[in-house]
Amino acid sequence: MVLTNISLINFRNYSKVELDLCKNINILIGNNAQGKTNILESIYVLGITKSHRSNIDNNLIKNGEEFCKIRGRVTTSNISRRLEFFLSLINKEKKVFINNNQIRKLTNYISKFNIIIFTPDDLELVKSSPNVRRKFLNIEIGQMDNKYLDVVNDYNKLVKTRNEYLKQLNYSKKKDDLYLKVLNEKIIEKALYIYKLRFEFIDLINKNIGEIYKDITGDSNLKIEYINNIGVDKYSEDEIKRKLEEKFRLNLQREIMLGVTLHGPHKDDFSFLLNGNDLKLFGSQGQQRSSILSLKLAEIDIFIDKTKEKPILLLDDIFSELDDIKKNNLIKHINRDIQTIITTTDLNQINSELLEGAYIYKIDDGKVERQ
Repeated sequence: MVLTNISLINFRNYSKVELDLCKNINILIGNNAQGKTNILESIYVLGITKSHRSNIDNNLIKNGEEFCKIRGRVTTSNISRRLEFFLSLINKEKKVFINNNQIRKLTNYISKFNIIIFTPDDLELVKSSPNVRRKFLNIEIGQMDNKYLDVVNDYNKLVKTRNEYLKQLNYSKKKDDLYLKVLNEKIIEKALYIYKLRFEFIDLINKNIGEIYKDITGDSNLKIEYINNIGVDKYSEDEIKRKLEEKFRLNLQREIMLGVTLHGPHKDDFSFLLNGNDLKLFGSQGQQRSSILSLKLAEIDIFIDKTKEKPILLLDDIFSELDDIKKNNLIKHINRDIQTIITTTDLNQINSELLEGAYIYKIDDGKVERQ
């Protein structure tokens, strides 16, 4: 998968800009706050339809303008597609197109353009709340399986409906056992699919993440631990179904009192364990950063296996955070057969091996010039 061209209109600090990208290494160089990260963000938005930096879509539109557009030409398996993301400030509409045909359902669009991104803000994956890590799982798995995103959306709607009914029961006390049984059955059906893909994803990550972390840092024994509140450590449809039914039955009165569904994949989490120690509690910032980078690099083979396409790798100011040894070790994992787009403030931070044959763009106050 290669993004050969991207053009922006009224996106962040860009009025209008267009870049041709090579299939290997692309480097965006410039001082801070000039727009390097905005270009990476635009590529991410083109693929995921949401920003990794802001939950408010309108923040993507250039100040004083009423809309923004991102267009990109993506080649996959010798098939070229024209993708477009359109966002309007006036009526808050968001539209996506493939080859000028509007895709009404965003989940049918997202899996067509696969992206792995690493940014300084990714430390939140270790430090922040479980919701951040669940969102990561949903986005990464959803890029490989668009049915997964539909199931997650359906599951969340069912949980919301169940929560509303639980709140009603706290006041009315007139319980419709059949209605609650049907709700539980539908929630469990969706939960099984979510658990299946999450367990599989974590297992696949753990096949490579330890070796990658060791290659970068020299340390070993990094793994991801999937945390759920139903007490299972591997995927088993019968066991998970039994556990959820049991949790719903035993905790019903407490759920009615609280007005919330207490068990299921909407409560999941995962942690980074180095030598058995949780990096959120016991890791240095350098260890946390290296663990996240290892996680992202471990995804590459999973994307290739699941989609039969190579993802696009976006690295935002990564080399300024690593010492020379880690930089050299990282280079081994930046495969030149995978399109990689890197931002930096200083080309001296980039290994000469990566500079050879790379496309280099100078970014200055929203203006882009090929070097």
